Amino acid sequence: MGHKKLIKFEALTTFPNVLQNPDPETTKGKWNEFFKNDNPITLELACGKGEYSIGLGREQKDRNFIGIDIKGNRIYTGAKIALNEPLPNVGFLRIYIGNITNYFAKDEVSEIWIIFPDPFLKKESNRLTHPRFLHLYKQIIKKGGTINLKTDSKELYEFTKEVVAEQKCPVHRDIVDIYNTGMATGPLAIQTFYEKMHLAEGRTIYFISFSLPEHIELPERFRKHYESAD
Repeated sequence: MGHKKLIKFEALTTFPNVLQNPDPETTKGKWNEFFKNDNPITLELACGKGEYSIGLGREQKDRNFIGIDIKGNRIYTGAKIALNEPLPNVGFLRIYIGNITNYFAKDEVSEIWIIFPDPFLKKESNRLTHPRFLHLYKQIIKKGGTINLKTDSKELYEFTKEVVAEQKCPVHRDIVDIYNTGMATGPLAIQTFYEKMHLAEGRTIYFISFSLPEHIELPERFRKHYESAD
């Protein structure tokens, strides 16, 4: 591991706005204690440097935002910005997203953003909009809470549309090209480093926002594991 990464990892242990693989008993159902208020909670999954959490936190002071990623050196960047500004409504959680139900209680989350995630073109079950992940989100998000995907991957976008249709998810917005349709306003106008790079390359940016139905139908190979854990 490089010297700079080591410095970041050491610094993270001192950041009050970062929790790294915490004891679930200290977080599940207790995020109002972390933020010291009862404002609605929005998650940014696979947040990287937390650019969307930071952007949303600046614009919506009446909401709390948690960037989630497993890579501590990436989280460091956003966490430091949130401390320096300061943005007391922005925090970070370093965990595997597959373990997310250990850290949030039922109905504790109001909204989820998934911003330019790895599309996992060769392994669709790793995609963050796969039914096995929707099954996890269902256990923590409030009824009617929105899940937002912003991506430059046509494959991931089309896969997500198929999943949403199969699961009978209510769709709130579906935009094929947010910049050429004049829809890049509000939260959609926030741009990450990679989004700016994609735009410079002339790539199309897709967006879809949806809620979850009463029940998520899991593929057979996942059913036994996840349903036994419910």
